[in-house]
Amino acid sequence: MQIAGATALVTGAGRGLGTHFVRALLDRGAAKVYATARRPVEIDGTVSLPLDVTDPDSIAAAAAAAPDVNLLINNAGIAAFTDLVTGDLAEIRREMETNFFGPLNMIRAFAPGLKNGAVLNVLSALSWTTYPGSAGYAASKSAAWSLTNAVRLELLAQRTLVSGLVMASTDTDMMASFDIPKNDPAEVVRAALDGLEAGEIEIIADADSAAAKAGLAEHPTVLYPALLAE
Repeated sequence: MQIAGATALVTGAGRGLGTHFVRALLDRGAAKVYATARRPVEIDGTVSLPLDVTDPDSIAAAAAAAPDVNLLINNAGIAAFTDLVTGDLAEIRREMETNFFGPLNMIRAFAPGLKNGAVLNVLSALSWTTYPGSAGYAASKSAAWSLTNAVRLELLAQRTLVSGLVMASTDTDMMASFDIPKNDPAEVVRAALDGLEAGEIEIIADADSAAAKAGLAEHPTVLYPALLAE
């Protein structure tokens, strides 16, 4: 996917990784960048477009307003920090609506214009592992990883590159309250766009994400050593 000259749309562009994506796309010569969020996003050189990825009518309106998009970056996401058994079910549903159904509905709406173009879904190392307090988010990102694999096959005939960006903790608003090592978001975005331009279908941004994927081939107690204590 050649970014120079492309027309891109970034969801969740109002902050964090989304803002980094918008600026990096402009720096790489994208012809047009639609910066979308629920509230107006004012970034020089972009077209601001209102979009709520949980609202089908909002998605339909965005697709009608931006029929020239040939690079779709599904970045919008939320983390409610919920468990599954005892957590607030409404929050778990909100995570799934945003992190799974949001990208799915965006792809369905924009797919006709993505022939010979590309989709990038922003995933997480928690697509492949989980931990207490973030199970709802992990489940939604695991579903989004499966979605990415399925859509890649479904759009193969129209030559749409469907890529997944997998990253561990990254220094964005979502992770601001956690005092742990974090990726530089600019580096993550650079890796993502480099991967798109190289035609990569899966972009693993850091060592923790690589380890999480490798752990899937191991016995579950390797990823979850607490199970050995039971």
